[in-house]
Amino acid sequence: MKRYFIHNRDQHIHVTEWGNPDNPVIFCLHGLGSTGLSFIEVAYDLQEEFRIISIDAPGHGKTSPFTHAQHYEMENMADWLEEVVGILQLNSFYFLSHSWGSFAALFYAAKYPEKVKGCILIDGGYQGKRHSEQTVEDEVAYYEQDFEQVWETWEDFLTLVQSETLHWSSMKLEAAKDLCLYQNQRYYWHARGETAAHFIRAMHKDEAEGIYHKVKAPVLLLRATLPVSMEAQRIKTAAIFKEMTLGEVKCIPGTTHLLHWDRPDVVVNEIKKRWK
Repeated sequence: MKRYFIHNRDQHIHVTEWGNPDNPVIFCLHGLGSTGLSFIEVAYDLQEEFRIISIDAPGHGKTSPFTHAQHYEMENMADWLEEVVGILQLNSFYFLSHSWGSFAALFYAAKYPEKVKGCILIDGGYQGKRHSEQTVEDEVAYYEQDFEQVWETWEDFLTLVQSETLHWSSMKLEAAKDLCLYQNQRYYWHARGETAAHFIRAMHKDEAEGIYHKVKAPVLLLRATLPVSMEAQRIKTAAIFKEMTLGEVKCIPGTTHLLHWDRPDVVVNEIKKRWK
C-alpha cells in the first residue's frame, strides 16, 4: 500500500493505492464521512490481480474541501472526478463505490461512459431522495450535528466505529485511525459538519433517478438487509434502480450499510467473478 497526494484546482487530493500499476484498475470512492482507506480489506485481497486506487473525497480525510458549495453538486462532482482520473492517467477503469460514492460514480458513468468498464455499488446509488421521508433541511441538521461530535478519549471514538460493523479486524483499526482528527486533546470526525451539509444538499438537488438510463456500463448493486426496519424502503428503491439501469441487484443477508466491512469476501468474490 502506498499513499500520496495529487494536486488539482489548488486542492490537495489524497490517494491510497494497492497493487501493480500494470494490472486492470479499480477506482474506489467511499461514502459520506469515510475515507479511501475504508476499502483496505477488499484491496488487500485483490492487490495481486488489480491496481486499486482509492481517493479521499473533498473535505474528507486529507483531501481539501471545495471552496464553493456548488462544486459538491453531482454534475460538477463528475467533472472533478474526470480531472482526477486525468491526473492519474487512467484511460479506463472499473468503479467500486460505497453509499454516497455510488451516487457520484453513477453520475460520472452517465457523463463519461467511455471510461467506465463496470460498476459495483455497495449499498449506495439507489436510495433516491425523492423517496425519503426527511426534508433536506432535516437531513442536513442531522448530519451537521452528527459530524460535530467530540470524544474525550480514543477508546470512546473507537467504540463508536466498532459498533457500526458486524466484524472487527486489525485492518479496520487502521481504517478507523484515518477517520479521526485529534486536536486540543480531543477526538473529532475528520470530515466536518459543513462538508456533510454540502454533500446532503447536493444529493437532494441532483436526483440519481434522472440519470439511471444514461449509465451504459454493467452495474451490480450489492444491497444490505439490516436494519430490518429499512427493508421495505430498500426493496422499493432497489426495484426502481434495477428497472431503470437494467442492472443487477443482489441482497446480501445479514449485512448493514457497511456491507464491505461486514462481508468483504462477498465484494471480493463478485469482483473476481466479473472483472478478473
